[in-house]
Amino acid sequence: MKEQIQLIWDQALSLIRQELNTPTFKTWFENTTPIAIERDSFVISAPSLFAKQWLESRYAGLINASIRRVLDQNFQVVITVVAGEGELSSQQPSFPPARTKTRGLPRQERPALNPKYTFDSFVIGSSNRFAHAAALAVAEAPSVAYNPLFVYGGSGLGKTHLLHAIGHYVAEQHPHLTVKYVSTEKFLSEFINAIKDDKTVAFQSRYRNNDVLLVDDVQFLEDKARTQEEFFHTFNALHNANKQIVITSDRSPKDISTLEEG
Repeated sequence: MKEQIQLIWDQALSLIRQELNTPTFKTWFENTTPIAIERDSFVISAPSLFAKQWLESRYAGLINASIRRVLDQNFQVVITVVAGEGELSSQQPSFPPARTKTRGLPRQERPALNPKYTFDSFVIGSSNRFAHAAALAVAEAPSVAYNPLFVYGGSGLGKTHLLHAIGHYVAEQHPHLTVKYVSTEKFLSEFINAIKDDKTVAFQSRYRNNDVLLVDDVQFLEDKARTQEEFFHTFNALHNANKQIVITSDRSPKDISTLEEG
């Protein structure tokens, strides 16, 4: 019976794979497991409450349709969580249904991103699995799941890679949205030049008129009071307008002097 259930789910996954891009399929479906068939329900497990909520809110229709197509019966898929994975539950947001993408709008200018840093090329490990899932959730639905998203950790964990991957994904899947990537060092340099050249209004417009702002290495704002103030004005302007903000750092906000208070 177990082998039969697995075969059914494998066939359903084959159908699901055809409808999704590779990063989405790998992140949300590769770690799912079929559990049982109970009356008119097909039960699968997700590796975390976060994954369960995301599957239910965004892919329930696709999953149900795939199972019904395989079984040729009106089965309803029920998603559970693997025992022991519920410790992340208190950190998870509630997800609204998937939003329909706006079509027919012009493609915006691509942000300056490293073409090698995509979700496809990201190496997932135990230390960055949750950060990867959160980053993909943000890329799939900007301003819905985590906003702002703050990714921090030591060197080599893939923070910059994830930031660029979000940018690539949004530019490809949501071409009507404007994406801006900047390192904090560049933000600092441009702000200093804007003050020197009396072009602060143009500077503010460049950063505040975006749908997705990606800021790398925010720890470099430490002890730079005036630039930090400008950054927080930009942050608040975007956040109040329900625009997506993603920030990386080598330390948590509370460990960056003067940053936590902002």
